[in-house]
Amino acid sequence: MDAPWRQGGRGRGRSRPRDELAGRSGAAGRPPAARARGGARAAAAGSVGEGGSGESRVVPLQSLGALTGELSSLKKFDEIKKANLAAAKKLVEDHLSSSSEDDDEDAEVKQGKILDKTFTIYTRQTDGDASELERTRQYMNEAFQSGAMTCLICIASVKRNQAVWSCCGCFCIFHLVCIQKWAKDSLFLVSSPLTDDDFGKKDYPWPCPKCRFEYKRSETPSRYYCYCGKVENPTVDPWLVPHSCGQICEREFKPSCGHKCLLLCHPGPCPPCPKMVTTTCHCKKAKPVPRRCSAKEWSCRRPCGRTLLCGQHTCENLCHAGDCQPCPRVSKQRCICGRQTAERLCASPQWQCDQVCGKCLPCGNHTCEQVCHAGPCGDCPRSGKRSCPCGKTKFTLPCTEDVPTCGDSCDKVLECGIHKCSQRCHRGPCEICRQEVEKQCRCGKHTKRMPCHKPYLCETKCTKTRDCQKHQCRRKCCSGNCPPCDQVCGRTLGCRNHKCPSGCHRGSCNPCPETVDVKCNCGKTVIKVPCGRERTIKPPKCKQLCSRPPTCHHSTQEKHYCHFGRCPPCCQPCQKTLTCGHLCPVPCHDEALVKQTGLHQSAGPWEQPSEPAFIQTALPCPPCEVPIPVECLGQHEISPLPCHSANPYSCKRFCGRLLDCQNHTCMKECHRVTKMNSSADGKKAGPECSQCEEECTKPRPSGCPHRCVLPCHPGDCPSCLQMLKIKCHCKLSVLYIECLKLSSADLKEKELLISCRNQCPKELPCGHRCKEICHSGSCPLNCNQKVKLRCVCKRLKKEVQCCKIQEGQVSLECDALCKEMKRKAYEIKEAEAKAALEEEKRRQQAELEAFENRLKGRRKNKRRKDEVEVEQSSWQKYKNLIMLPVFGVAVVMV
Repeated sequence: MDAPWRQGGRGRGRSRPRDELAGRSGAAGRPPAARARGGARAAAAGSVGEGGSGESRVVPLQSLGALTGELSSLKKFDEIKKANLAAAKKLVEDHLSSSSEDDDEDAEVKQGKILDKTFTIYTRQTDGDASELERTRQYMNEAFQSGAMTCLICIASVKRNQAVWSCCGCFCIFHLVCIQKWAKDSLFLVSSPLTDDDFGKKDYPWPCPKCRFEYKRSETPSRYYCYCGKVENPTVDPWLVPHSCGQICEREFKPSCGHKCLLLCHPGPCPPCPKMVTTTCHCKKAKPVPRRCSAKEWSCRRPCGRTLLCGQHTCENLCHAGDCQPCPRVSKQRCICGRQTAERLCASPQWQCDQVCGKCLPCGNHTCEQVCHAGPCGDCPRSGKRSCPCGKTKFTLPCTEDVPTCGDSCDKVLECGIHKCSQRCHRGPCEICRQEVEKQCRCGKHTKRMPCHKPYLCETKCTKTRDCQKHQCRRKCCSGNCPPCDQVCGRTLGCRNHKCPSGCHRGSCNPCPETVDVKCNCGKTVIKVPCGRERTIKPPKCKQLCSRPPTCHHSTQEKHYCHFGRCPPCCQPCQKTLTCGHLCPVPCHDEALVKQTGLHQSAGPWEQPSEPAFIQTALPCPPCEVPIPVECLGQHEISPLPCHSANPYSCKRFCGRLLDCQNHTCMKECHRVTKMNSSADGKKAGPECSQCEEECTKPRPSGCPHRCVLPCHPGDCPSCLQMLKIKCHCKLSVLYIECLKLSSADLKEKELLISCRNQCPKELPCGHRCKEICHSGSCPLNCNQKVKLRCVCKRLKKEVQCCKIQEGQVSLECDALCKEMKRKAYEIKEAEAKAALEEEKRRQQAELEAFENRLKGRRKNKRRKDEVEVEQSSWQKYKNLIMLPVFGVAVVMV
């Protein structure tokens, strides 16, 4: 479908009225020169209009010529403007179209980024595992490749700027206009009134052109949506999958598991659900384990153990899904009637033998004719009331006698459904209806009197058009339901190679059913494509090796797949023998492209430089780079050097050879050393090495802080005779000891040498002074000094060792006298507290009485003021005199 601007740019713009063109090229969209010309033209038009209003004005010829020139220039400007607009629109359309081939590396990188972006949310759930996305990736790759997506209805490529519809069964993509026409034609063919009497009563479906998945009439697509169905008319974005909205798909997985798709809006089926769920095995015996939701059904590989339907055995198969299989064991089972016994599968214990029951019925005259049944045989079928053949009369007869006919008319409805049987009551079926009736033919145009059981067909041919709307029915005595057209369509299909083999029909023909083979270069790989697509489809990628002979000095070429065009450059190692004897390891350079320079000299600066020419020539082998082990001058290392530069070298390290002092090494850079004696050590310094000028740095004995007084020398250092100034263990005295004695003494001797022989001044945790002589470390905690221990009431006392009190071994408890004294002291304290409380109560009572007395005096003074100001009533004056006797009498009565 062409865009509106394309339709306007093709032919409509040329046939537009001039006033429309003038309106579109208004002053707002024109350059300043055009605006000036427009103003001049308007002035000229005004002058002409004034002359036409009644006054005859003469327009100069120069003005008319100028006006004509302006009109022609304006017309050219509009034409150029329209041409540029159409070219710009066409360029945009070509850029948005997916039909052009784009095999550049930038396009592949861009496509890879879009695919990674689409799969990002899914791969986060699967820790980067994308093995389940291959099917979806294939659909998305086809969406990017030009010509890969083809509408099977019109056999044309599907472009990214065209409205499409995707089938939910096979995910095939069609043009929206094509699928709408397909659905309309399918519904017309199926629900045509000429082929179905129930037209308008049923909702006939229409099928997908590829997978024949049926859709309802209401599901016919009318709008263009993205793949996930969220966005209508999705915009064309070069950084999104074609026809995608770029949002998360969120379609429910099939089969439904409660989760939704995590990919961005994509074509094709959704991948398996990547969510992790905790689920147990089929038999529910194993512990639940976390698994992918798409593979949550798993087997623990243990015996199932569920009871089978026979109720006797258990399932011995490994843990499985669904119901258990029938019991495979065989056992002896009796038939339903119990006469025969046979070995049968335990899963089907009930079975019938082929013997007739034969038991005597309750009537005593007949036997049961049923085959092997369970339960009682029932009553005799000939007992009770029985009807005659016509069913009008009932008889009660013994089961040994047959029911006679009643002699009345049969009156059963015949096969025609109109008349009844006129014979007497009889056994067996009734005869055919032989009455003559006035019958109408099937088409309803003629009538004839004839037997009722015979059909009546006239010789009139139907003139109605069949469902193809091309040919007449021509069937004799047609009822109006004309059969489908039996002629072949014969129209040329969209492939332009074959004709439609279907019966004559309306609407578009089905896609060509034929397929065409598209081969690779060698012809071993073949793909089948719909007929008509072999000219636009890309050749298949062949997995066979290329069989062309090599063009370089190698006997066989490098293995690569079948292809079109020239073979790729040979990348095998050259393997030519160099002057040093090694083989050339670089890739083959017999057919290298070399840029030619200096072949053509330009005649001057006006001549454009020509593009450099490349010729195919054989290059010489490069210098040998085979690594050769070479030892450095100082014999420190052996390094591999290229064969063409394998000479002794300096490794830039220090020499490191041991000097005469036997303590230091040579610090010169790696250099050549002359060996004085062939039997001498290879690591000994030579005459080219440096001389030691350092002081002696040998380690001193443990505890000696002094340095050796000799220069750097071999052998041991002399003993140290200096005096050390050291404080004793208690840090109170200063001792002078020879360094040699102190450093050579063991722990006990050092303990005695550093001790000042006085009592230790440290204080123990109990508060007493340590009794030991000056020593190192912490003082002993067993203090033996005598201390006094008292009871709780401080009356009893006892002398014991301090260490026993600290350890809690000795305690002094109060005796009975102490407890008696404590009780008396408590009673005295209680009596004093009680006396103090009573004294406090008396003081508070006295204060309360004094406060009440003061309050009464204030009330009297207030009452006196009220008596002076307000005159009392008679009741207020004499109420006390009245109420007092009354209260007195009440008190006496009580």
